[in-house]
Amino acid sequence: MEVRRLSILIPAYNEEKTLVPLLHRLAETTLDRHIEKEIIVVNDCSTDGTLRELQQYIAAHPGERIVHYSQPVNRGKGAALHKAIEMATGDYLIVQDADLEYDPAEYNELLKPVWKADADVVYGSRFIGGNPHRILFYWHSIGNRWLTGLSNMFTNLNLTDMETCYKMMRREIIQSIPLRENRFGFEPEITAKLSRIKGIRIYEVGISYYGRTYEEGKKIGWKDGFRAIYCILKYGLFKAH
Repeated sequence: MEVRRLSILIPAYNEEKTLVPLLHRLAETTLDRHIEKEIIVVNDCSTDGTLRELQQYIAAHPGERIVHYSQPVNRGKGAALHKAIEMATGDYLIVQDADLEYDPAEYNELLKPVWKADADVVYGSRFIGGNPHRILFYWHSIGNRWLTGLSNMFTNLNLTDMETCYKMMRREIIQSIPLRENRFGFEPEITAKLSRIKGIRIYEVGISYYGRTYEEGKKIGWKDGFRAIYCILKYGLFKAH
């Protein structure tokens, strides 16, 4: 599969300390086969200096392809991604959190199934492969694996990390899917809806993970876990649109 442009979707909420370092890291990331990068940042009505930092970076780096949009009210990560997906023009797109937990240097690894097997979707798994992983919360790890297993029961996929941020998808596929979840329910919703596409080619690649603590700005909590269960049942068992 020829890929001319990769759209990098960044939902950002109160990430003034990490957004610019991420943008520098993206600028240093060279994609194989001369693939162009399109960076799309959706500021989810941040209350800190995220928007200011973003605007200053764009002004100082006019040669980089960065577009941005500011939500008028805070609506959640899923809603920010809905907007970023709508704006994307690349052949493929990938979700990139602004918090430096995931390494853009691994994009080329995620692209390999696209080049070699014409993959439609590639998930980056934190639970396979020999890449570095920061040791943090035991129950988060158990919860992620349990949610993935529950999701697999309804999708008939054998993913190891449904909740991963790194999901690389063919643009026309994801833009054709109606998305409803405004917060972290995005992950089980998109997984369920992708799994129902006849003949879709889904791959998984091991990635690194440099997780944050809550003191460092991690936002997902136990309420989001219960919402994920609800979404797995809603979009898996009842096949809601």
